[in-house]
Amino acid sequence: MFVLGLTGSIGMGKSTVAAMFARRGALVHDSDAAVRRLYRPGGAAVPVVAAMFPDAVVGAGARVDRVRLGRAVFGDRAALAALEAAVHPLVAAERDRFLRRACRRGVRLAVVDVPLLFETGAERGVDASCVVSAPAFVQEARVLRRPGMTRDRLESVRARQMPDAEKRRRADIVIRTGLSKAATWRGVGRVAADLGTRRGGIWPPRPTRGPVAASGRTV
Repeated sequence: MFVLGLTGSIGMGKSTVAAMFARRGALVHDSDAAVRRLYRPGGAAVPVVAAMFPDAVVGAGARVDRVRLGRAVFGDRAALAALEAAVHPLVAAERDRFLRRACRRGVRLAVVDVPLLFETGAERGVDASCVVSAPAFVQEARVLRRPGMTRDRLESVRARQMPDAEKRRRADIVIRTGLSKAATWRGVGRVAADLGTRRGGIWPPRPTRGPVAASGRTV
């Protein structure tokens, strides 16, 4: 099984590309969806967040209100870092369970959508990394159309994400989304067709083998 780590800064089109990989036959794990599950009543992250930010846990069933949580950490780097240090291992554990199941099923290409792939060192757990990128003006236009989004919030998110240029430099593959969805679809198709024929070195775990990197290229 080949494991592709998919990442990209806010507004670059990563969710769209992840959905395209799924349509191309890859099995996709969405880290943000995993966080939503962890924040639901009974989720493993609820007691963790409750201990750190009690006002962010609401309702009779005890769930994490992401809007309240966002307000609690907005502009507070230390609080955000503490939250990420507590929640990221829970997300990583979910991702490992996903990969274990995918491997047992004989999946050829598994895509793990990780917003902070390089920032958290998660690229060490994939066979190749893929960055979704678009010009800065396209990114801004997309993000500022979101409800409740302001330029200050956008800059706050950008400040804790690795610059797009650095992500592209580190990536094995770059998928551009600044042209058209048709062009992006073709690019995803080429990558999926290529990686679907490869054998990765991450899953199943082989202690004596390291990752198998794809050749760097832009599509």
